Amino acid sequence: MNPSWLCLFPVLILVLPGNLMAFEPCRIDIIEEESGWPVPLVELRTVHHLTFVSDNRGVIAFDAPELMGVETWFFVEGNGYEVPKDGFGYRGVRLTPQPGGHLTIKVQRKFPAKRLGRITGAGLFAESQKLDLESDWQEQGILGCDSVQIAVHRGQLYWAWGDTSLADYPLGLFHMLGATTDLQPLSSFEPPVRLRYRYFTNESGKPRVVGEMPGVGPTWISGFVSLPDKAGVQHLVGCYIKVKPPMTAYEGGLCVWDEAQNKFIHERTLWTKSDHEPEPPLMPDGHPIFWTNAKGKKWILYGDPFPRLKFPATFEAWQNPKAWEPLTPQPKVPTISGDEEISPHRGSIAWNEYRQKWVCIFTQLYGKPSPLGEVWYAEAEEPTGPWGPTIKVLSHANYTFYNPRLHQDFSPSNSPILLFEGTYSKMFSNAPTATPRYDYNQVLYRLDLDELVEQFWSERRPVNVGRSRPDTRE
Repeated sequence: MNPSWLCLFPVLILVLPGNLMAFEPCRIDIIEEESGWPVPLVELRTVHHLTFVSDNRGVIAFDAPELMGVETWFFVEGNGYEVPKDGFGYRGVRLTPQPGGHLTIKVQRKFPAKRLGRITGAGLFAESQKLDLESDWQEQGILGCDSVQIAVHRGQLYWAWGDTSLADYPLGLFHMLGATTDLQPLSSFEPPVRLRYRYFTNESGKPRVVGEMPGVGPTWISGFVSLPDKAGVQHLVGCYIKVKPPMTAYEGGLCVWDEAQNKFIHERTLWTKSDHEPEPPLMPDGHPIFWTNAKGKKWILYGDPFPRLKFPATFEAWQNPKAWEPLTPQPKVPTISGDEEISPHRGSIAWNEYRQKWVCIFTQLYGKPSPLGEVWYAEAEEPTGPWGPTIKVLSHANYTFYNPRLHQDFSPSNSPILLFEGTYSKMFSNAPTATPRYDYNQVLYRLDLDELVEQFWSERRPVNVGRSRPDTRE
């Protein structure tokens, strides 16, 4: 053979017809039939159990060489999005992928909540980037993180998450990950979402913990809120719990953000586990909201979802347990059909200008089909209730979606758009495998309250004269 041909041999391998050693992936777009929006977190599975999951752009880069040019059945599973069943009861589609091809699958949304995308973790646009799309998206250094806490403080949003997964070892960060963003961090309320955080980092530029309290085991912090002292200075505060394996709380107390160190420091221990006091007392944990009653007094209410503690909205009252007043949260909420009462697990409430009501998103305890994956919406005239009726807005077949958090201030005042996120996790479910990239991360949803009103409620009612009103911003 002429030696000059040897240099062309690798090139010929790449372009020979029928060669399966190198080819472009086939792009598959998942879109909602009604809106045309891309749909993240839709799983395609082949007959021989290859699994592909759409990214934040609703894209899958299909790269199975043995199925290129072959008519292929894909099972479609979408956590609230689906395709019709065929005659044998299978939900799926037949497609013929081609190298460099472009296919589209239209799915139907089953519930009111519209999935906007994942807002934490890695590979938000991984499938798209395999196809030379979203090439300017930069990773932020974490793989997954637990439930969110968020507060407005000194002109920014302060965020914190629980146990956090990193790439370099199975054990990641266990004393709260922290970040800031602008007050309105989203430029659009349609997918794909691109929410970037300003993480607090160490000397190497990697995300670091912001909430480690003295003692063994992880630190979990909740009850994030910014409160003014008597001089008008704002303090970002929280309520911490120390945990021993497997998930046993043994200490709880108060912590305050140190502005110089950009981390929480210990303020006061409220409880240490003992035979005399085996369970923690009522503390300012969960998700706080501000509330001004009919007499004009400003309070802060703590609940998860419904309020169970209140005190005057000052830093000094937060420091003083004698100022704390217990409340009795509503244990069950009737459904809109009237044939069932739902037990809330976790969630959050907020005042909604569009509805002129307090609104709530919560996960059902022991729901069906998922014990902790069924998400409901309810309303009330007052933050303390009564709440109801409630309607299911999101469901998971065999997965968990826990600790949902409303983001009332993300959308404009009096907008019918209501946003919420929650932790998507295999934990507490019977799912045989975790969803790649999405598991143990936060997924953002949108509710269009005008659609809910049209389908399930009468038109908006005016504000009652003399009824207590919220503070619209912290």
